Amino acid sequence: MEVFDAIKGRRCVRKFKKKEIPEEVLYNVLEAARWAPSSGNLQNTRLLIIKDKAKKEFIVKEALGQTFIADAPVVLIVCSDTDIIKRHYDERGEKLYAIQNTAAAIQNILLAAYNQGLAGSWIGAFKEVRLRKKFEIPDKIDIHAIIPLGYPVEHPYAPARIPLSDILYFKKWGKIKAAKDLFPLSESGPRIAKHAARKAKKTAKKLKKKIKRK
Repeated sequence: MEVFDAIKGRRCVRKFKKKEIPEEVLYNVLEAARWAPSSGNLQNTRLLIIKDKAKKEFIVKEALGQTFIADAPVVLIVCSDTDIIKRHYDERGEKLYAIQNTAAAIQNILLAAYNQGLAGSWIGAFKEVRLRKKFEIPDKIDIHAIIPLGYPVEHPYAPARIPLSDILYFKKWGKIKAAKDLFPLSESGPRIAKHAARKAKKTAKKLKKKIKRK
């Protein structure tokens, strides 16, 4: 699978098949997290793997009742050993770099999961204190996200994206005219969007066939 196919095909999924994830498939997904970029290559991301049904139900309760979490065969609790970052980069490292690093790892996880025929969701709404106590996570470790992973029941269509021309400036903030002169996306934007939608539908069909075969 090409990188752009994964980037454009990945979706947040909340319906999972009752099917276990083979160890080698899960390993490949977790290995992708290990290769994510990090500030100073300090590699502060830590992953807690949860498969036990009762523990997943506990996570549901502490994640605002998002019941689909317990339906996933594997739930990852994404953490950060923020002390490592803080020692090198002080407060900015603690408040920003640590989160950026785990976010990069999460994106790698989701893209690798899609490549393996899996899907997941990036969840940030949860009671950190309760999770910390239940899973005996040390105080120096921050909890940044929860990711339920599994084989999707369906593959949602691509959500709308704003045109590329709406997020670009050139030379200085707010300078739109220069952006249009150098890279006339205002004209090509709709065409690009239609092309992306067609590609996304094709990718969705391929994944559906792959899921059925499994």
